[in-house]
Amino acid sequence: MNKLLALSLFAATLALSACGKPVADDSRLVVAATAVPHAEILDVVKPLLDKEGIKLDVRVFNDYVQPNDQLVQKQVDANYFQTEPYLDAYNRDRKTTLVTVTGVHIEPFGAYSRRIKSLADLPDGADVVIPNDPSNNSRALILLDTAGVIKLKDATNALSTQRDIVENPKQLKFRELDSAMLPRVLDQVDLALINTNYALDAGLNPTKDALAIESSDSPYVNFLVSRSDNKDDPRVQKLAKALTSPEVKAFIEQKYKGAVLPAF
Repeated sequence: MNKLLALSLFAATLALSACGKPVADDSRLVVAATAVPHAEILDVVKPLLDKEGIKLDVRVFNDYVQPNDQLVQKQVDANYFQTEPYLDAYNRDRKTTLVTVTGVHIEPFGAYSRRIKSLADLPDGADVVIPNDPSNNSRALILLDTAGVIKLKDATNALSTQRDIVENPKQLKFRELDSAMLPRVLDQVDLALINTNYALDAGLNPTKDALAIESSDSPYVNFLVSRSDNKDDPRVQKLAKALTSPEVKAFIEQKYKGAVLPAF
């Protein structure tokens, strides 16, 4: 009798365990993003995805590493914050296989100063800060080459470094900092090369405040990114479609007035 009772209790426990097992929520999509403009743009697509039966959960980060790390670790389903050269460098360095899904917008990269009104006014030995990650580091140097401040060995090399500077007539002194730190030290340096998302977040207007800025044909498009195993997930594809919708294009053009440009 005791054996029968034990077996009954065991069967009941299994049944309860099965009932209590969490079920994957196919209606929820978790996306990592930086605050401006990415999270703002994602807010625009939330109602578009709601109509598709998808609840968009946006997690905001203030750095360029965690959104990719969390995607690799499957803590999020996708991210939206980076250019393809940045992603390529991350995949190469971390031996990962994250993939682009669709290009959404361009943020023309800019050079800013509180001390001078023109790059021609840069003093000899000026203190210049640039991003420390490979992609944006090169992007800053290429912008300075385009503006005639320095000369690179090959300005088309998307991974140029300071070692590739062949002419530096003003003997600029470069320091490399985390991208998020650059607006915070703007008052302390002669020139800072700042990503537009951080510039906007700091209250700068790239079209008015930048002493030099990338042209509208910049190859540095910001992409929606996923893992290779979920790129074709219907939720990810519906997000990609929403991010390249007429509603998003109109929002980008009206909200950012040239500081951010649609790439579709």
